Amino acid sequence: MTSSRSKPANKAEAFADWTDGRLGIYALAKSNLRKIFPDHWSFMLGEIALYTFVIIILTGVWLTMFFQPSMAEVVYDGKYVPLKGIQMSLAYASTVDISFDIRGGLLMRQIHHWAAVVFIASMLTHMMRVFFTGAFRKPREINWVFGALLLFLGMFDGFMGYSLPDDLLSGTGIRFMEGAILAIPIVGSYLQFFIFGGQFPGFVIIPRLFTVHVLLIPGIMVGLLAAHLILVFYHKHTQFAGAGRTNDNVVGMPLMPVYMAKAGGFFFLVFGVIAFMSAIATINPIWAYGPYRPDQVSTDAQPDWYMGFSEGLIRVMPGWEISVWGGHTLNLGVFIPLVVFPTVLLAIWCWPFLEAWVTGDRGEHHIADRPRNHPVRTAFGVAWMGLYAILLAGGGNDLLATHFHLSINAITYAVRAGFFAVPVVLFVITKRWCLGLQRRDKEKVLHGRETGVINRLQHGEYVEVHAPLPQGRLYTLTAHEQPEPIVLEPEVDENGVVRRAGLWTRTRAKLSRGLYGEGSQIAKPTAEEHAEISSGHGHH
Repeated sequence: MTSSRSKPANKAEAFADWTDGRLGIYALAKSNLRKIFPDHWSFMLGEIALYTFVIIILTGVWLTMFFQPSMAEVVYDGKYVPLKGIQMSLAYASTVDISFDIRGGLLMRQIHHWAAVVFIASMLTHMMRVFFTGAFRKPREINWVFGALLLFLGMFDGFMGYSLPDDLLSGTGIRFMEGAILAIPIVGSYLQFFIFGGQFPGFVIIPRLFTVHVLLIPGIMVGLLAAHLILVFYHKHTQFAGAGRTNDNVVGMPLMPVYMAKAGGFFFLVFGVIAFMSAIATINPIWAYGPYRPDQVSTDAQPDWYMGFSEGLIRVMPGWEISVWGGHTLNLGVFIPLVVFPTVLLAIWCWPFLEAWVTGDRGEHHIADRPRNHPVRTAFGVAWMGLYAILLAGGGNDLLATHFHLSINAITYAVRAGFFAVPVVLFVITKRWCLGLQRRDKEKVLHGRETGVINRLQHGEYVEVHAPLPQGRLYTLTAHEQPEPIVLEPEVDENGVVRRAGLWTRTRAKLSRGLYGEGSQIAKPTAEEHAEISSGHGHH
């Protein structure tokens, strides 16, 4: 039987037909390249993270061709005159050579480092956008976990990356890491020997960090990123409430050709901004710090901003020590911050599962929330950001003291107090702010927007004319869901039988009242209320 398909016009079309017959690319592309994506500026935060990750990989591959991850001692004899004749590790010497002897090397180092800084910043900002808009709800809980893991791995990979040059600043950071490891009870000293291959600093830490930095963690991150994007593609993108937008559709532009063209242009824009920053702003000038020596420390040792809050925990924590188990010293001044560090991260990462458990909501959600419509969630997120910021200030207490001529002890005590006070204050302010915005939205729905036109009524009263909102705007302001708080049944039923709720049930009900009870949300106007106001009965 002969095929009715026409003969290929040329060799390229014949090759395309041959490939499609074995891989099914045409059918796959036809079903997916027209996939619709919504358009909103906040969705670009995730794209910035993706593009900077690509920049990191590209520049990282280039840098590995010249960097030598060895702690072997050499005497520097390169072009940078102030370091000539100084003994240093081969890792440090090769980094200086990249900066001054290899054409374009310094720019490439700068692009790599700035891209890493922006990568972490965009990931954190993207996660907070997802958090504040409730885009972590079913079916996206697993994708939220993938994003949290990407942020966590990115932070530690960045730390390992700026530790590789073996300069005085990065060596101080590695010493900080060793102290944290030693503070772990029972196994700390064993872990330290395993990681460093002996006493600090040893001769293997730089090669090991290099292997983990360029192979292990990036490999895991590539897998997580691929899974993250596949799930975004599979679940469809969230969108903000608006005219024509429902939980069952997506209003936007097709992937091909519109979205791909915009995304491609945005990639080059991000690359251009990173390159411009790298050309005009120096970051990590290792030649100014000098090679690492265990008997020295950089006076202004500061990690990159994303690890600053962990250092802040160490700096503001009192140097407490206790003896346990027959004379073993437990360094609480380091161990407690070591426990608080992941707790601060887990507090925000576990919220989606806490919220799902409290509400018992098992439905799918594809419409993003306005932050004001979930006051407690939004207030918790702002409180978390405030805690992060106050600890970041603690990590730079010496720079704050020198730049603003303040007492470093006063800054430390202020950060200690702020650790407990700032999140609470921000929580209260943000919650009240959100409730105020909810009341304003309700007023707009019921009475319309203010026009500035003043009319005088027959009996002498002056009133402002309010114009009704368009239907699309009304839908946006009232489309959000408002979960009802859980109400426990009476402990004694009508027959006198005691049926006291369990601890978990009572805890869930209490959290539910805190999240969605009276004082935590303003009831949105009903259709009946809007109809009564619109009819003009008793209102202007």
